[in-house]
Amino acid sequence: MALENELLYRQMPHNLEAEQAVLGSMLIDRDCIKDVMDKLQPGDFYLQQNRDIFETIYTMFCYSRPIDPVTVVGEMEKNGTFDENTTKNYMIQLMDITPTSANVMEYVRLVQGKSLLRKVATAAGEITAMVQEDGGEPENVLEVAEQKIYAVRQGRSAQDMSHIGTVLAGVLENIEEIAAQGGRLPGISSGFSAIDAKLSGLNKSDLILLAARPGMGKTSLALNIALNVGKNSGKTVAMFSLEMSKEQLALRLLSSEALVESNRLITGDLRETDWMKVAQAASVLSQADIRLDDNPLLTVSDMNAKCRRIDNLGLVVIDYLQLMSSAGGKSSNESRQQAVSDISRMLKIMAKELQVPVLCLSQLSRANEKRDDKRPMLSDLRESGAIEQDADIVLFIFREDYYSPDSDKRNIAELIVAKNRHGETGKVELKWMPEFTTFDTLEKRFDED
Repeated sequence: MALENELLYRQMPHNLEAEQAVLGSMLIDRDCIKDVMDKLQPGDFYLQQNRDIFETIYTMFCYSRPIDPVTVVGEMEKNGTFDENTTKNYMIQLMDITPTSANVMEYVRLVQGKSLLRKVATAAGEITAMVQEDGGEPENVLEVAEQKIYAVRQGRSAQDMSHIGTVLAGVLENIEEIAAQGGRLPGISSGFSAIDAKLSGLNKSDLILLAARPGMGKTSLALNIALNVGKNSGKTVAMFSLEMSKEQLALRLLSSEALVESNRLITGDLRETDWMKVAQAASVLSQADIRLDDNPLLTVSDMNAKCRRIDNLGLVVIDYLQLMSSAGGKSSNESRQQAVSDISRMLKIMAKELQVPVLCLSQLSRANEKRDDKRPMLSDLRESGAIEQDADIVLFIFREDYYSPDSDKRNIAELIVAKNRHGETGKVELKWMPEFTTFDTLEKRFDED
C-alpha cells in the first residue's frame, strides 16, 4: 500500500475529473466549445484518451463540422485514435458525469492550472539534470534555464510538436480576421506607407536587417520606425544602441518629432516657436513606451533576457550588428566571421522566441564604392553569408546625392528591399530631411525594376 501511495504521489499534477467535465460539457453543449478553444490546447490534458478526444473536437470545430458523440467517434475512427472496447463507453461516461455545461470555465481553469504545474515540473527537472551533469559554463546554463521558464510563461513548450491541422486552424482564423477588417496589415505598421505596402508591415518573429554605408541615415530610419511603432501601436519598443548614448538617441528623437533642427537643439539656439515645438514633442515622446539601453558590451543573450521581462513588447531595434559581442570574444578575421554568424543566428532565434520583429542595423563593406553603380548588393554585407541567410528581410539605404551632390534626386533616399522572405523585392523612395535627421514618405515611388 505504501508503494502504491508513493507511485501516486510521484505522478505529475493532474485532475482527471476536471478534464472529463470539460469534454462532457463540449459534447452536450456545442455553444461552449469556442470558449474552451480559446483557453486550452490538446497538450493541457494529462490522460492520452482525453487528449485524443479534445484534439478531434478541436479539429472538427475549426472546420465547422457538426459535433456530437456520434460524429466525434466517427472522426476518431478515421484518424486512428478510436478504440472499439473503450472509447464508446467512455464517451457515454463523459456525458453522464456532466449534467450541465454551466461550470465549464471553472473546469477549464482547473485543467489549465494542472497543465501549468506539469510544465513547470518538467522544466525544473530538466534544469536540475543540466546542473547535475555540470555541462557547460554557468552563464550558458542560466541562459538555457531562463529560456525554459520563459517558454512555460509564454505557454509554449520547446518539446511539443504541433499537428498541421492545429497550425492551420490558427492560420485560417488569422486570415479571417484580416479579411473581416478590410485587409489590414498583418504586421505592425512602420509608419511609412510605402514600406508597409512592400513588407506587409513588421511581422512577428522576423529578423529585419537594415544596412547602409556610414552617413546614409540607417540609425535615423530605425529611430523613425521605433518612434512610429511606439506612438501608434500601443506596444513597447526596446532599443539597444551600442554606438550612441541614450541622451544622443533621445535628442535625435526629439528633433525628428518636433521638426526642430538638431544643431539648434545641440547648441541651445532655439527660437520661441522652437520651444513650443520641443515641449509638444517631449509630451508625445513621454507617452510612447520606448525603452533605451546604451550598454556597449551587451550580448544577444543579455538583450533576450531583458526583452523577456517586458510585457506587451512590439519591436526590438539593435544599432548595430558589427559592434555586438559574442560569447567567445575572439578577434581574428576568421573568428570574427564565425562570431557574426553566431550573433545573426541568435538574433533570429530571439525573434522567434519573443514573437516580435527584430530590426537590426548593419554596416556595409566598401565594395559598392568601387562600382559605377554604387547601389548596395547582398554581397556587400560585412561578414556576409550568415547574415544574409538568417535575415527574413534585408533593406539597404542608398542616397544618390551622397555620391553626386549635383544629382537631381537631392534629399531623396532609395530603400532597396534586397531580400524579402514573405513577398517581392524592389525599391521605394523616401524623403530625407538632413536638418532634422529624419525620413518621410514621398507620394511617388520608384518603378519595381
